[in-house]
Amino acid sequence: MDELLDIVDSTDVVVGTALKSVAQARNLRRRIVHVLLFNSSGDLALQLRGPACKFLPGYWCTSIGGHVMSGETYVAAALRESLEELRITPDLIFVGKKLFVSEQSGLELFISVFKSNCFGEFKLEEGKVVAVEYFSIQKIKEMINKGEKFHPELVFILKNFF
Repeated sequence: MDELLDIVDSTDVVVGTALKSVAQARNLRRRIVHVLLFNSSGDLALQLRGPACKFLPGYWCTSIGGHVMSGETYVAAALRESLEELRITPDLIFVGKKLFVSEQSGLELFISVFKSNCFGEFKLEEGKVVAVEYFSIQKIKEMINKGEKFHPELVFILKNFF
């Protein structure tokens, strides 16, 4: 299903809409949400992207993440993605929002980051989520430095917020 996304200017003000496929093909600036889930030990849940993911299958990424739909708030998108990917409804705490610029393509995305404590079981979105595992932030940084496959937005979030 091709979703309708808001296209935003350099200050995150909506200037139009485009289908997700068009926005991606033309590198249009859009909005993304990420949710970071922490257990009682302070470890971060990372999601291993499944084979049904068109972008970076087999890469570790944030606990939950995805595009903000047209007319949707960042909070609403974070809750929707949480239900879709892991079948949970977390209590969200806003961490921050920052403009991500891809070094490879020049793509610009406004990324809004939330966090939550989560101690329950997950029901993984079939095909899109292979596994969810908890790691300390230090262990994640070591894995990144060793060259393991990590989504660039996760690396950006860790660098800017943790």
